[in-house]
Amino acid sequence: MDRVKTGIHGLDELLGGGLPKGRVTLIIGTPGSGKTVLCAQFLLKGARDYGENGIYVSLDESRDQFMEEMASFRWDFEKLEKTRCFSFIDASPIRKIQGPVTVGKLTLGKRDFSLLSLIEGIRSNVKAVGAERVALDPLASLIFQYPDPAERRTAILDLIEALIHTGATCLITSELKMTGPRRILQEEEYLAHGVILMTTLKVGKSTVRIMEIEKMRGISIDDQPRPYKITPNGIEVFPYESVF
Repeated sequence: MDRVKTGIHGLDELLGGGLPKGRVTLIIGTPGSGKTVLCAQFLLKGARDYGENGIYVSLDESRDQFMEEMASFRWDFEKLEKTRCFSFIDASPIRKIQGPVTVGKLTLGKRDFSLLSLIEGIRSNVKAVGAERVALDPLASLIFQYPDPAERRTAILDLIEALIHTGATCLITSELKMTGPRRILQEEEYLAHGVILMTTLKVGKSTVRIMEIEKMRGISIDDQPRPYKITPNGIEVFPYESVF
C-alpha cells in the first residue's frame, strides 16, 4: 500500500513509513492533546517538504484564530495560502443555520443542508488547489446535530465516503469522551480506516502525553503507547521509549 509521510518526527516510525494513501484517519484525543496541531503539522509538512497541497476544514475556529495559533509555532500558512499550496475552509457558519433551507425547488432540513454544504465545499476546494491532503477539525461539531445513532452513523459514513472520493489522504479529529481500560469505543472509531489516540497520563507528579496507533487497516504498525511532546516546533513522538 502506498504511504504518505506525515513529516512528524517519530510518528512515521510508528506507522511503518506513513499513513495509507487516500484513506481517512481519525485523530481522537482529550482537550489540549494537540489534535489541531497534528493536523496543521501534517498539512504544513506536505506543502512545504513534499509538494503536496492541502486544505484545512474548520468547523469550530475562524481563519484568524487558526492563523494566530499556528504563528506561535512560526508556521506561515498565510504564505502557503498566497502561493495556492494551502486553503482554509471556515465551515463554522454551516452548523449555525436555522431551520429548513430551500435549494432551487428542493427544501432540505438544517442537518442535511449542513452535511451537503460541507461535502461540496471540500470537493470544490480540493479541486481548486489540487489538494492531496485534507484535515477536518473537529467532527463533533457536525455529528452533534444527529442525536439518533442510525442517522449519526449514516452522516459519518457519507462524510468519510466523500473524503475518500477526493483522492486525498485525510485526517478528521474527534474529542475523546472517556479514558481508561473501560472506555467504550466511539462510533467514528469503527468507521474510519485508521485511529490515532492522543491522551495524557499522570505518572507520579508528572503528566505524560501518550500517542497510540489504535488501528490502521492494511498496514503493520507499532500499536504500543508511546510518549510525545508538543514543542515550539510542533509535535514530536518518541517511538522507541516506553511510557511505563
